[in-house]
Amino acid sequence: MIRRVVFNQKGGVGKSSIAVNLAAVSAQQGLKTLLIDLDVQGNASQYVMGAHAARPGTEVFFQNQLNLYAREPLATLIHETHFAGLSIMPSGPGLLELEHKLESRYKMYKLREALDTLLGQFDRIYLDTPPALNFFSRSALIAADDVLVPFDCDRFAVHALHQLTMNFDEIRADHNPSLRLAAVIPNQVPARASLPRTLIASLVADGYPVTETLLPPSVVMRESHELSKPLVFSHPNHRLTHAFQALHAELERGMRG
Repeated sequence: MIRRVVFNQKGGVGKSSIAVNLAAVSAQQGLKTLLIDLDVQGNASQYVMGAHAARPGTEVFFQNQLNLYAREPLATLIHETHFAGLSIMPSGPGLLELEHKLESRYKMYKLREALDTLLGQFDRIYLDTPPALNFFSRSALIAADDVLVPFDCDRFAVHALHQLTMNFDEIRADHNPSLRLAAVIPNQVPARASLPRTLIASLVADGYPVTETLLPPSVVMRESHELSKPLVFSHPNHRLTHAFQALHAELERGMRG
């Protein structure tokens, strides 16, 4: 069971879209896949579940960690989606109210402990995180094997990536020594723009694991959101879908390498 967290402290980089679409490709290719939404906005949950997104999930899981006596089994918080092989533990708005209590009671390891109990039930777990280094993103980083960082190819993104790397190294040193920065994923890269490729080349020169697959911009992503259908199901023959399939294959090769 491989656990991949999609994380960037910079907002608006396509984090939820990448997490959902990689999870969907994983499921479509026969891997039993769980998507965990840890963002209070619940974008990943709405993307996959649409009107059915308001179900017990991560909000109840973390609420349970504050209750010594009445805890719902983790299995009741994981829901099958309409897509074969893809399950989800959705987010809820109450996550924000829980954060301070969870931090003060040192509950950051509880997610990792819970995911350890799922060994054998899922092949891949993708964790979508809030755009901040807070309790929930730290919990995900402590629970994960690999970190996938969406990169939106501007100068501010380079600075954010350097800051993220320092925070990532600190979490690895203090909490999760097996955590690795598996991929920096260039997102919404225009076909003919020179600046993104200059920035990507500089990251490669600095030793960052930038993927060969570049995700292009496309209006079908928004259409996919509106349909509550990941691209591999809503637009199976589109070039952006093919890019996600190539990205998934690249990540799988990197895992074996």
